[in-house]
Amino acid sequence: MEFLGEVLGDAFRYVFEFGPELRTILALTLIVAGLATAIGVLVGVPFGVWLGLSRFRGRGLVLALVNTGMGIPPVLAGLLLLILLWNDGVLGSWDALFTPGAMIGAQALLAFPIAAGVTAGAVRNLSGDAVEQLAALNVSASRRSWIAAREVWPGIAAAVAAAFGRVIAEVGAVLVVGGNIEGETRVLTTAIVQEARQSNLGAALGLGLVLLAVALIVNLALTWAQLRGEPAA
Repeated sequence: MEFLGEVLGDAFRYVFEFGPELRTILALTLIVAGLATAIGVLVGVPFGVWLGLSRFRGRGLVLALVNTGMGIPPVLAGLLLLILLWNDGVLGSWDALFTPGAMIGAQALLAFPIAAGVTAGAVRNLSGDAVEQLAALNVSASRRSWIAAREVWPGIAAAVAAAFGRVIAEVGAVLVVGGNIEGETRVLTTAIVQEARQSNLGAALGLGLVLLAVALIVNLALTWAQLRGEPAA
């Protein structure tokens, strides 16, 4: 118990001091996770709405691929991007390896199938009458998709929350393509790993508390949006 108390004390001191190192790590975490989530959602949600509404041969296979992508190991996503960004890789000329841009790309790859899969599930749960009414509307496909998205807004908010949760807690992909470089590519999750490896358990726990606080604040906002989108009792 004494050891646990010491670790907790060190953790709270680390957080409340809010030193330059923590500020830098937190800022980069918010930028990387925010942009990765935004990219994944902006591409994944429209794709999920389309997938939920469309009927075509091979749709089941596409759904299976999206659902498989929802569970792809982060380190594998990072490895695939690493191969592309390597000096001799297809995207090697971008010189983006071990930069925040590479980290954003890796996390966007993880966020996309989450956003698409959860959104598609929400659209597929529309009532038969709602689907028939949408099909009968004399509007463009994009307008029909927009109407469907509005109908399942709480589900889309859940998709955003799930995508952000996947990204903010991820460590494998950003470690592979970012390298955990102090002051340049170190984010909360990789910093936790670094501090734990160096037996700085108080700092590691403090970083973990900050990570939980960020996730809580974002999910409170998204839950509020979900509840606002529900029909009144």
